[in-house]
Amino acid sequence: MKVAAAAYPLDILQSWDHYADKLASWVGQAAGQGADLLVFPEYGAMELATLAGMEVAGDLEASLWAVADRLEEADAIHARLAAEHGVHILAASAPAHGTGPRPVNRARLFGPDGLIGHQDKQIMTRFEREDWDVVPGGGLVLFDTALGRIGVLICYDAEFPLLGRALSEAELLLVPSCTEALAGYWRVRIGAMARALEGQCVSVMSSVVGEARWNEAMEVNTGAGGVFCPPDRGFPSTGVLAAGEIGRPGWTFAEVDLAAIAEVRRDGVVLNRTHWEEQHDRVETVETAPTPRLRA
Repeated sequence: MKVAAAAYPLDILQSWDHYADKLASWVGQAAGQGADLLVFPEYGAMELATLAGMEVAGDLEASLWAVADRLEEADAIHARLAAEHGVHILAASAPAHGTGPRPVNRARLFGPDGLIGHQDKQIMTRFEREDWDVVPGGGLVLFDTALGRIGVLICYDAEFPLLGRALSEAELLLVPSCTEALAGYWRVRIGAMARALEGQCVSVMSSVVGEARWNEAMEVNTGAGGVFCPPDRGFPSTGVLAAGEIGRPGWTFAEVDLAAIAEVRRDGVVLNRTHWEEQHDRVETVETAPTPRLRA
């Protein structure tokens, strides 16, 4: 299959048609290049807040609910585009109405036959928990699709190995991200690469790029699309299938062979995924070594 990872800029939307046309253009471009799976970034849906006016879009609290209230309409567009082009789409994550009084950060996965399901972010960044009050949502989900088994780790979640391990049956890990600084981009990228190494799978990272000065949470965005793999037989020794140029909007494409993933899990030079459990025995035997005394 061919996967496409977005480096996606936010716009000040002039109308609902503006948003629908933008999505149609992006999906059409990727599908036209033969992509089977399209991955949009974390909080890429925040541009929907501009439809409520710039005063609302610029208010941290009001912008959350303005996007959450339009999410059902946005999902209808994604479902239509997925069916029209015969592709799978991970829609840009968005604040969504959860089961409690505060919004969750939710990504939704669509296939040609409609909505497959959604994944909520598990661990909030400091900004989300201290300033924005976005909260964790439902648990991790493994999606069994026509393209293989797919897991989603939203941005910061990719930096936690036990979350990746919980999705160890996934052949594809999708990592939608939104990072302000270059260091943030690299933290998430290193996490995505580490999860691909540990799980002997392919991870697909997408990013918001460019400026959106109208909202404090989205003012500056640094990132790129990327597709990562285990550095083992059948894959590049760098662990990088494809990497986009940082800050440049557009799609980054890579071919992914599920048979290669199965083979490296079965008979790789190393077997990280199989040997994971051996860690438990070793960490239980950690001892504190005495400090050596220096001779006078």
